[in-house]
Amino acid sequence: MKIDGIETLQADAGWRMFSFLKVTTGDGIIGWSEFNESFGSTGLSDVINGLAPVLIGVDPRRFEQVTQRLHVLTRQSRGGLNQQAIAAIENALLDVAGKAYGVPVAALFGGPIRERIPVYWSHFGTYRVRNGALMGTPPLATYDDLARHAREVRDRGFRALKTNILPLVDGRLAYYVPGFGRTPGWPELNWDNRLIRGVTEQLAVIREAVGPEMGIHLDVNFNFKTEGYKRIAAAVAGAHLTWLEIDTHDAAALAEIKRGAPCPIASCETLHGRREFKPFLDQYATDVAIVDVIWNGLLESVKIAAMADVNEINVAPHNFYGHLCSAISATFSAVVPNFRVMEIDMDSAPWRDEFYTVVPTIEDGEFVLPGGPGWGIDINEKAVRARPPKH
Repeated sequence: MKIDGIETLQADAGWRMFSFLKVTTGDGIIGWSEFNESFGSTGLSDVINGLAPVLIGVDPRRFEQVTQRLHVLTRQSRGGLNQQAIAAIENALLDVAGKAYGVPVAALFGGPIRERIPVYWSHFGTYRVRNGALMGTPPLATYDDLARHAREVRDRGFRALKTNILPLVDGRLAYYVPGFGRTPGWPELNWDNRLIRGVTEQLAVIREAVGPEMGIHLDVNFNFKTEGYKRIAAAVAGAHLTWLEIDTHDAAALAEIKRGAPCPIASCETLHGRREFKPFLDQYATDVAIVDVIWNGLLESVKIAAMADVNEINVAPHNFYGHLCSAISATFSAVVPNFRVMEIDMDSAPWRDEFYTVVPTIEDGEFVLPGGPGWGIDINEKAVRARPPKH
């Protein structure tokens, strides 16, 4: 079996772009992966296409060998887009291998430990504040609206949700992401008492709506410096969070925050490879290590999970993408022993399901692992090509 074709495809997904990698073999087997180039990874398709000639004529079932060769070829500029390109290729080769052997990818890693994956509803409120008109969802403008939506999530069987900072601006809910340059406040990334008070009120509204047992996560992204994260951590004590999620590339600073936090800390979703995770694990800087399986590839992600397990740290996949990404992240969640919970986006562009041959099943707050060969989900190529991205 040899690879004879590599192709990247992009599609309009509302406020983002979905990207797919198609690997074709001479035997007629097609392997798919989904990757992300909408958020800080501009040009990723070009990097994948630049590596493509190396793959032509190789056996896709020898995925570890192929991955290691790609790492050697990109060693002088490891990480970043090169790592994400290798991950997309790796995940597509795993799909080919699973299909060639007639088994799910999980079987290539010893079979699943669990086939029902607990998930939390991610970006609770955030997408509806920013993109509600596109999605056709009820308006989300006040704390009453937020409480209504929280009860909806609970009543749909979810046992946890994750929200972001949604301050009231001129009496309406808004979003707060200076860390990504989308709202004022960058590059200083300072906090103030009004913002901190709003976070406390927002979490109190959600907790009152869902009751004491439901898990609540708060993701504050890259929106503060260490000083601000400390103030946020102090403000969330009464919400009894499952975790406070912080993005930082400074392991020592995160360890300092964690030592004083009244709740578990989750982090690391923007890291590439074991070498970037190592200082965070060595310093016990996080209670939960978040691993982006789409950025790292399943092979590397399983190795990262093994490192975390040695430090008695559980892992959770970073998964705010499309359905194929969810299947890949669910496979990771199924095969590693030290799994915590899986992220999933329920809100998306209304036409998202069109891009996939299978829409995942979620029952009682659990993602049911697909049972077909490979990832168990293929791409509807016709639907993808019918919705070119809007640049």
